[in-house]
Amino acid sequence: MGAMKRRIPIGLYAITDSQLTPPATMVASVEAAILGGAVMVQYREKSAPMAERLAQARNLQSVCATTDTPLLINDDVGLAKRIGAAGVHLGQTDGSAAEARHLLGDGAIIGITCHADLALAEAAAAGGADYLAFGRFFNSSTKPDAPPASTAILAEAKRFKRPVTAIGGITTENGELLVRAGADLLAVVGGLFGGNPEATIQKAQTFQRLFASHHPLFSTPR
Repeated sequence: MGAMKRRIPIGLYAITDSQLTPPATMVASVEAAILGGAVMVQYREKSAPMAERLAQARNLQSVCATTDTPLLINDDVGLAKRIGAAGVHLGQTDGSAAEARHLLGDGAIIGITCHADLALAEAAAAGGADYLAFGRFFNSSTKPDAPPASTAILAEAKRFKRPVTAIGGITTENGELLVRAGADLLAVVGGLFGGNPEATIQKAQTFQRLFASHHPLFSTPR
């Protein structure tokens, strides 16, 4: 089983969305999330033309570099390489961790979607993934067709010695359950974004307080 290449922070993992963080407000939204305490950001855009995705990702990379917040790119290793992102998040059909590692280098953060399947998690860890993502845990407008996951999988996945990420319908109201169950990161879209920057800051702060109260290894970042 490959060793972890880079320390993964514990806390709120903010994920962008074309509807909730459109281009006109994306940078301000992410800045607000980071100001509220988000420890990692993922740029997730499936349909925009490449030129737009490149510009948006570069803008986010500038913000994240300034605050020393890792930016990961969803599903696109090439884009991550072009902008110098901290890493990439891959679905089960988006290439292997080994291929991403070859292109991005030993210092890159590589996360893998494992749905609700420990066998997928075992394969991802063996293949060099730096964190394992499970979900959905609650009804999700972003991932409505994703298979449901039980909170028990978060504790069970600890045996792979990788940080465990929870995703899917997470809010400030239900996030505590997942942190208590073993989540090292809460990957949040709709439960964080969609309001004004002040609301995003407040939600991010609330998520971080959940980790401060209920995660044994949490320390206040930055």
